[in-house]
Amino acid sequence: MRAVPARNSDVDACPGALRLHQAADGPLARVRLPGGLLTGTQLTSLATLAAEFGDGHLELTSRANLQLRALTNADPTALATRLSAAGLLPSETHETVRNIAAPPLADATLRTLVAALDESLCADPALAALPGRFLFALGQVPLFPDLSAIPTNDSFTILFAGHDFGLHVPADAVVPTLLTAANAFLALRAETARPAWRLHELPDGPALVAARTASALGLAAATLVRTATGDEAPTVVGVVPQVDGLIAVGALVPLGRLGGEALRLLATARRLVVTPWRGVVVPDLTAEAARRWARALDEVGLPVEPTTRWAGVTACAGRPGCAKSLADVRADADSTSTYSDGLPVHWIGCPRGCGSPSGAHVRVEATPAGYAVTRQPDGETFTGDTAHAVAAARRN
Repeated sequence: MRAVPARNSDVDACPGALRLHQAADGPLARVRLPGGLLTGTQLTSLATLAAEFGDGHLELTSRANLQLRALTNADPTALATRLSAAGLLPSETHETVRNIAAPPLADATLRTLVAALDESLCADPALAALPGRFLFALGQVPLFPDLSAIPTNDSFTILFAGHDFGLHVPADAVVPTLLTAANAFLALRAETARPAWRLHELPDGPALVAARTASALGLAAATLVRTATGDEAPTVVGVVPQVDGLIAVGALVPLGRLGGEALRLLATARRLVVTPWRGVVVPDLTAEAARRWARALDEVGLPVEPTTRWAGVTACAGRPGCAKSLADVRADADSTSTYSDGLPVHWIGCPRGCGSPSGAHVRVEATPAGYAVTRQPDGETFTGDTAHAVAAARRN
């Protein structure tokens, strides 16, 4: 269970492709990628926009989306038109609520469900009111979704903020069930005076939304029994077999900044998957093609070895991109990080903790007196030299 934070405002300021965020280095656009999926052609379009309007880089987020930074030269109308032409902005009204996660190696069934959920979500006018942080998931992901559909034998288990209330549906009922639950969340949210962006922020929200969903589906709410369920998913790095016999190659993008030769190489792929651990996967390859891609990715600075020093290391934007940051956290993470097979570590420039992992991790927070190193969620503190404190905290 997660502690429910105090929410002082119900104003949803999550950036999108139309609603730009005014960062210290200029306007920022976030492009949603349901399931993390995009084509090489779409990546080429984004790279062109980043070079023409921004700083020439793409930024990977913890939800497997992409951001364009420093858009000081951007015409918002032209930006939206070109994103739409690339198939990256299918709905102006729902663009910030297309938050759908899936495993990077999702099979054909899950990929089909991602597309169907995205289309149906955009077709429901009421769901344009979902907060920009509300998250759907199809399959196990290393995030904390509000609503999940997890394959179990010949059906799908619907989870409500990670809780299993015993609601199981066939594949063809997954999308209608998730949409019903999302509408139930909005109705419950409207009934309470407490601002909420996420399901777990509503008092007994998971149980109440589960009961309303079951009722709408004609099931007896009394049969629902709460079971806490964690969302776990392995990191996809290196050459990995797919369930269909083909092969995928996963690489990490150091500190989530993608540009230069690495960006140009990835744009030649037919299909790509952006991952929540700020990596990329090139899927559906033959064995020989996988070997070529692994070599090429490593040569352009995208490590494909699980023992790379970038394994489990992430950071917020930090200085100079964020005015609230007290340090250039990316530079400090770069100069400090070494390989560890322990907990992931996330560097942040202020207490907001943007991009922090949802599970146990090491938090390295910039303060006026230097970096504070703590293990989350228990808050255990580690002192001394930052590099040694981080190394000690990562060890389980």
